[in-house]
Amino acid sequence: MPIPMPVSVPASSASVPPDSVSAERDPRWAAIVARDPAADGRFFYSVKTTGVYCRPSCASRRANPKNVRFHASAAAAQAAGFRPCKRCRPDEAPLGQRRSALVAAACRGIERAVADGEAVPTLELLAKAAKLSPYHFHRLFKAETGVTPRGYGAAKRAECLRGRLAEAGSVTEAIYEAGYGATSRFYEKAGKLIGMTPGAWRKGGADEDIRYGIGATDLGALLVAMSARGLCAIALGDKPAALERDLRARFPAARLVADKAFARLLAKVAKFVAQPSRGLDLPLDVRGTAFQQRVWQALQAIPPGRTASYAEIAKRVGAPKAVRAVGSACGANAIAVAIPCHRAVRSDGALSNYRWGVARKRALLEREAKKR
Repeated sequence: MPIPMPVSVPASSASVPPDSVSAERDPRWAAIVARDPAADGRFFYSVKTTGVYCRPSCASRRANPKNVRFHASAAAAQAAGFRPCKRCRPDEAPLGQRRSALVAAACRGIERAVADGEAVPTLELLAKAAKLSPYHFHRLFKAETGVTPRGYGAAKRAECLRGRLAEAGSVTEAIYEAGYGATSRFYEKAGKLIGMTPGAWRKGGADEDIRYGIGATDLGALLVAMSARGLCAIALGDKPAALERDLRARFPAARLVADKAFARLLAKVAKFVAQPSRGLDLPLDVRGTAFQQRVWQALQAIPPGRTASYAEIAKRVGAPKAVRAVGSACGANAIAVAIPCHRAVRSDGALSNYRWGVARKRALLEREAKKR
């Protein structure tokens, strides 16, 4: 008796099971039961009794699997005579993409207002444009960007001011051109916004002295810089000249002074780099946006010898969807080891995106693990 050969069924013909076959036998049914958003876009399903088709993650009442059919695309479902679900809107972009698009549009609106010297749009106006409630939009914006709409506007206005200070006829003129309504309140926050007073910025940092020194460690060249408020840079690299260039790029308006008396401080920091678990009892001059500072504080809370994923850090700072923003904040950190961005890793534990080189990141983690 001849043995029947197995028949390979193309995905297109297998996308719609016979009416007599329950969808429970199809592995895609598990994604529908779990309302798995990761399955969105991979396939769609329709319900014979309602005449609609949905995404796997649709929150509508679960259909009887005997009435469910699977489709490779939204077009295929519509060609079969089904209409899109009004709840999950499978004929539109996925919810995550729609949310990101709404936030991106709001960011562009804020940036245009700042560039034109106008007031930053209120939360109510931004929410209305997105067709969401102010409360919902506020949560969505912060989850996507890591900051509130107001915080984003403040950061963009400070960025605009830095450009205007170099061009305007006076400090006051630059402040008003950047959209600030009054000079008094601005001067109260000038240090946090631009790292120094506006006058110092325009003078090339005449009243902002940053002293620095360069030494050596087993991880390469070490640059340590200090302002009047504390350590503002700890950098590691292969070439001292490159570290100096990076320092000048970070503090373009400050007066940088190579200090020969830095040997003692350099030795202390070099010892800290060799043994991070010892801690560093020196004040830090941390300069960054509100979100960056939250990320840096979260990094400092990670014990030596431990790591945390970018996603975990995003959750700790109250912005679970701002994983990329967390990575950017780590990359913007200028104070190596003391603000331990080397303890931030990918979700799979892999090392990546370290400003001073992945090899140094691995070495720092290995020496911390030995001291646990």
